[in-house]
Amino acid sequence: MQFVGNVWKFGNDVDTDAIIPARYLNTSDPEDLAKHCMEDADPEFAKKAQDGDVIVAGKNFGCGSSREHAPIAIKAAKVSCIIAPSFARIFYRNAINIGLPIFECDEAARDIGEGDRVEIDASSGRIKNLTSGKTYQAVPFPEFMQELIDQGGLMKYVEKKVKQNG
Repeated sequence: MQFVGNVWKFGNDVDTDAIIPARYLNTSDPEDLAKHCMEDADPEFAKKAQDGDVIVAGKNFGCGSSREHAPIAIKAAKVSCIIAPSFARIFYRNAINIGLPIFECDEAARDIGEGDRVEIDASSGRIKNLTSGKTYQAVPFPEFMQELIDQGGLMKYVEKKVKQNG
């Protein structure tokens, strides 16, 4: 799977309150959450983000409370993937569970700038900054996790396996 998109850049320790503010947690509807995605970090994000855009952030992305709403809001906002040096553990797990690809790569997160265009090969972990021409290497997902993401998350993966096995 490959992703190509323009970059939205955020700093270190972007917490789940910045990703989807608590005042919007009265819904779990992905479309409603998408309208407020990253609102407290960048009020224009949800209005300006384009289908396939990529979030590049600093360390510890998704820290704070363990709300599943955060990766759901990002995925529903049509962000294709996230690149950061590290992710909060529960955010990492929630992202994989809903099929949101995340890539850990310190050098890429540090070098890639706001508005750059990037291409990510999920199977190899290769990240290419199409703006600068520089290439980076993230740790690729194991085959099983790639399959989870390709299926759209854990629930869709399980549903498919149940149907296959009768």
